[in-house]
Amino acid sequence: MTSRAKRVLDVGQGRPDHSAIRGVLVSWFGVDVDQAHSAGEALAKLDETSYDLVLVNRQLDADRSPGLDLIRSIRREAKLSDVPVMLISSQDDAQEAAVEAGAVRGFGKAALAHPATQVLLKPYLDVTAWV
Repeated sequence: MTSRAKRVLDVGQGRPDHSAIRGVLVSWFGVDVDQAHSAGEALAKLDETSYDLVLVNRQLDADRSPGLDLIRSIRREAKLSDVPVMLISSQDDAQEAAVEAGAVRGFGKAALAHPATQVLLKPYLDVTAWV
């Protein structure tokens, strides 16, 4: 039986941050990482592709819109209700608001390569979680 790589949608990151996120996730979990710059682009990608995790920047880089608005939009879509969504922010109040909106607790960019972040992501991205 052949398994597919898990797939992540990274939303609202600038080029350097997206590259860092992609690099860490690929090295840790061997995942495929797609990028969306705006909420509209993210919702379109979510409509056409199945993702195992969606990472949303606190403020989308393209237009500075709140990532929390995108999380709420994703949660309003019944077919996306099972897709885990994490906010990328080191601000506790932003994380709490994201969890209240239906996200799972995320992490800040400064903690990206930290072992605790790997533990946080493992239930969503580790292929052994399929077994």
